[in-house]
Amino acid sequence: MVGHSFGGYERALRSLLSGDPESVRAYARALPPVARPGFERLIAEPFLVVRAAGSFGFDLVALRREFAFPIEVKASSDSVIRFTAASGRASDQLEAHRAAVARVGLMVVYAYRRLGIRGEESWRLFLEGARPKGAISGYVFQTVPLISRTKEGNGILRWEEGMPLSKFVERIHSVLQPTYGAA
Repeated sequence: MVGHSFGGYERALRSLLSGDPESVRAYARALPPVARPGFERLIAEPFLVVRAAGSFGFDLVALRREFAFPIEVKASSDSVIRFTAASGRASDQLEAHRAAVARVGLMVVYAYRRLGIRGEESWRLFLEGARPKGAISGYVFQTVPLISRTKEGNGILRWEEGMPLSKFVERIHSVLQPTYGAA
C-alpha cells in the first residue's frame, strides 16, 4: 500500500512544528517524561511552516532562520510504505522531489504518520537527496535515515527504520544552543 497524504495529517504535523501549545503537549504525552521538555521547546522555538501542496510539489516547507526543508507527508496503518504500490505515482513524485532538491542543495524530509498505534510516537522521519555539507543542516540531517531502496531501486519506507520526530527536534535543539530566548 502506498502511504496516503491527507490534509489532516499535514495540518497535524504543521501544528507540531509551528509550536501550537495544545498539539505539542498532546504529542509529548506519548514521549518518555525525560524527553517531553525538549520536545515542548517547539512552543517557544517554532518553525514557520507553510503549506506547499500541489501536483508533484511538497506538502509543507518548514523554515527557521538557520535552515529550511521541504516535507512530504505520508500516512499508513502498514509498517511499510512501498512507493511502487497503486499507480506508481509516489515513485514519480519521489524522483521529482529528488531532482528538485538536488538543484538547490536541500533534502526532502518524508514524514511518515503511522496510523492506529498507541502509546508511542506516531511520526517517523526519512530523507531523500544528497546529504548537505553545510554546518547546521549537515549536522541536523546527519543521522536521519535515508529512504530505503528495493533491489530494483524503488523507494520504500520501513517504519522501524525511521527517526522519531522527537529525536529530530532534539537534534535541532542541540545544534541551536543557546535557545532563542537566552540572553
